[in-house]
Amino acid sequence: MAIYQRKPSFTKAYSFALITGAFFLVTWLAQFLTQLQVVRNESSQHGDPFHWADFIPQFFASTFENWQSEFLQLVWQAAGLAFFYFWGSSQSRESDERLEAKIDQLLRERGIDPQTVSGDPVEVVNAEANARG
Repeated sequence: MAIYQRKPSFTKAYSFALITGAFFLVTWLAQFLTQLQVVRNESSQHGDPFHWADFIPQFFASTFENWQSEFLQLVWQAAGLAFFYFWGSSQSRESDERLEAKIDQLLRERGIDPQTVSGDPVEVVNAEANARG
């Protein structure tokens, strides 16, 4: 009999994305408000009037600067590592399998069945001692 699993609610299924989106919006709003305050203070110190038409391009320029330096770095690290892991770079699982095959070959050369060894170094030494008699 198949067990029917109910589909999780939207908030449960996408909780990480929702929390990340909320953090993004809150911090972007905080950046907007603090940058707005700085630009207004600088305008008043120089005796110039504040203009939204001057502020908005400056705000988006600083936003894209932040995204370029922070967000794109993170995306490259996460997506790039996932891509190279999938592709089979030297840091991927394929390398682990090759290394394990080499270790198995060394164990066989010493007369130890690799299937009987769990990977614990003490067990390897004991198996080698038992194989020698």
